Amino acid sequence: MLNVTKDNITDVFKSYMADDMAPRTREIMSALVQHMHDFARETKLTHDEWRQGIAFLEGCAAIETEDRHEFVLASDVLGMSSLIDMLHSSDEATSSSVLGPFHVSGAPPLEVGGDMKRSFGGPVLLAEGVIRDTNGTPIPGAEIDIWQTAPNGLYASQDEDQDTFSFHGLMTVGDDGRYAFTTVKPVEYTVPSDGPVGGILRACGRHPWRPSHLHFIVKAPGYRTLVTEVFPDDDPYLDQDTVFGVRDDLVMTYVEQPAASFPEGMALSGNVDTPYLSVNFDVILARD
Repeated sequence: MLNVTKDNITDVFKSYMADDMAPRTREIMSALVQHMHDFARETKLTHDEWRQGIAFLEGCAAIETEDRHEFVLASDVLGMSSLIDMLHSSDEATSSSVLGPFHVSGAPPLEVGGDMKRSFGGPVLLAEGVIRDTNGTPIPGAEIDIWQTAPNGLYASQDEDQDTFSFHGLMTVGDDGRYAFTTVKPVEYTVPSDGPVGGILRACGRHPWRPSHLHFIVKAPGYRTLVTEVFPDDDPYLDQDTVFGVRDDLVMTYVEQPAASFPEGMALSGNVDTPYLSVNFDVILARD
């Protein structure tokens, strides 16, 4: 009879795997169990502590809904989402950043120059830039999926007072690769802390705040899809993002502009009568 011990159980687990299993699955499962077992041995994990870990997973599953993704949030606040982003970002392209748990698929089309602010209060923000390849050439027909919080710090999926696609838009750029839209200035906000992930934050003495940002998913045939966020350089939480999403090249500057300088060719042209903010941020995609 095979004698399983605390020292050989990891090797025994690996010996149970079939010879014909997929090589990558073997690599991942072997490493996962190796690190889990080493973690338990290193910390001398107790039964109560392990049960707390299982209860955390069960708690995440219990509150998972179409609009509440607690497992994604756990990945974010533990740094896993950002680590995987950084492991697979191209050094020549715009850095990727976390998708987050609040993206809504199927956003309505938004014309170049379109408006997402609508009747919401707060300063107008004009965001524009060019989607380019790593040689600096504009990419015609690229698609940019845009979303953000409302001025109350909530995404549409969190707020029953917002439309399903409030502050969401899907834009296809022209031959010049240029995107442009108006919106309201995003605000910093807290990630949900009323569930199991909030318990982790409190246990670690951490806050739940994220710096304000715009979300982008940028796609073009022949190029790697980019999931990213861009952040203003004056945000108070820029250096302490609870989901570790900030990268140097994703920091931008909002510039206050006089109303008279608002450009033509935008949905709000002729209707801006107070100072507005502008930002120019080019997006660089790497080829597949």
